[in-house]
Amino acid sequence: MTWHHQPLVGFDLETTGTDPLDARIVTAAVVVVRAGEPAERRTWLADPGIRIPAQASAIHGISTERAAAEGRPAREVAAEIAETLAGHWARGIPVVAYNAAFDLTLLAAELHRHELPPLAGAGPVIDPYTIDRAVDRYRRGKRTLEAVCTEYGVALDTAHDAASDALAAARVAIAIADRHALVASLTPAELHERQIRWYADWAADFQSFLRRKGDATVVVDAEWPLRNPTAASSVA
Repeated sequence: MTWHHQPLVGFDLETTGTDPLDARIVTAAVVVVRAGEPAERRTWLADPGIRIPAQASAIHGISTERAAAEGRPAREVAAEIAETLAGHWARGIPVVAYNAAFDLTLLAAELHRHELPPLAGAGPVIDPYTIDRAVDRYRRGKRTLEAVCTEYGVALDTAHDAASDALAAARVAIAIADRHALVASLTPAELHERQIRWYADWAADFQSFLRRKGDATVVVDAEWPLRNPTAASSVA
């Protein structure tokens, strides 16, 4: 049985910003998916300890006041998310995260910020964003989760709700494997290694594009699925 017919774990974060090394967790979800349907779900609301910018609140709907009143300490939330993901990886279940380099790097940065143990056993990871970009490179249009859900006929109930996004990411991964035999034929470990190369190739191409456009010093981080949480920020 191919990996996309076996259990998967969808993972998503909603945050205070777009830089994974500086942003903080606001909400999170880990959803166990069997045969494309949610079987278990765990969600978190964190108090990030900083003000949530208005533009971030407008996206995910969580205000600074609500997070402070209802959210749990960020340190506890980060530790529990890491423990939950590590537990699934220890059981051999792949974790699906759309644009995994953002979510996993942000989680790793939170762990480092709170002096917690680093994320353990990070893999296999399945990133529909990286896979779709590699197997359908020349398709026009956006590559947001919403756009890719439309491309693959996946329902996204509430965009930027962590649980909805986590479930949709897993369903998109299944749909990509259904459409592309190469993706389905790989084991999760093989797919993980293939994505490392795909992401690095994309980063090199994107960096070259930006430099041709006039920024001769821009650096696009090529690490996937986890960047160094202590590194300086870069474009990607």
